[in-house]
Amino acid sequence: LEDEAAYDRIASYSPYDNITAKPYPAILAMGGLSDPRVTYWEPAKWIARLRDVASAGPFLCRINMDAGHGGSSGRYKRLEEVALVQAFAIWAVERSAA
Repeated sequence: LEDEAAYDRIASYSPYDNITAKPYPAILAMGGLSDPRVTYWEPAKWIARLRDVASAGPFLCRINMDAGHGGSSGRYKRLEEVALVQAFAIWAVERSAA
């Protein structure tokens, strides 16, 4: 907070601070409730700002109430999460190609 150059450098690549009023692709932001590195409100706040400022999308947010930074634990819960991401990616690509 005291080093202005460091602040400007970090702000230059901050996803939240660099949202502009333009079309964005479909986005699925995911987080975990007990993630100590990326707190659950950060993806929610980012998606809310995208919805407010940007166009196109859609902008979706999923907070896993049982996960931390690494996502779901357990083989089947992890596979369900991977399947969700892949299904969203396939849907987004098909949507943009139409």
